[in-house]
Amino acid sequence: MSTTHTSLPGSGATARTTSAPRPPDGAIDPRGPQLAAGLTAVVLVAVLLLPEPWSVALLAVQTVLFAVGAVRGVHATPHAWLFRTLVRPRLAAPTEWEAPEPPRFAQAVGLVFAVVGLVALLAGATLLGQVAVGLALVAALLNALFAFCLGCELYLLARRLTA
Repeated sequence: MSTTHTSLPGSGATARTTSAPRPPDGAIDPRGPQLAAGLTAVVLVAVLLLPEPWSVALLAVQTVLFAVGAVRGVHATPHAWLFRTLVRPRLAAPTEWEAPEPPRFAQAVGLVFAVVGLVALLAGATLLGQVAVGLALVAALLNALFAFCLGCELYLLARRLTA
């Protein structure tokens, strides 16, 4: 079994581990969060396009999904269940595994933007709400389309700076 690490100097943290098909303890298939980001992007586009109260209701649902991912971990989200149940069995084994901490942090970042957007929309500050949703949408699209998790990168940067 060969292993490659993207380590953080002095911290012992690892972002991704390339390994045989069996995951290291707690590691997740990075394609799961990528699928979740795609579904999140669809919801956030709908939030920006639909009129109130539909946009507010959808953003409230997305806020709850971000909260589940941030508090319980990405493996506990409905998106992860969908990936494990319907998508993952149809795919080849992943060539790399991801530590769960960076995607969990990314969910917390998404939660912050969703809460700001939701509070702003409810308070009548539509532009602020749309900007917050738009920023979350950009991050979701980066992950969904390019497998670049902006929140994960922020997590790794924070770990480097605090090491």
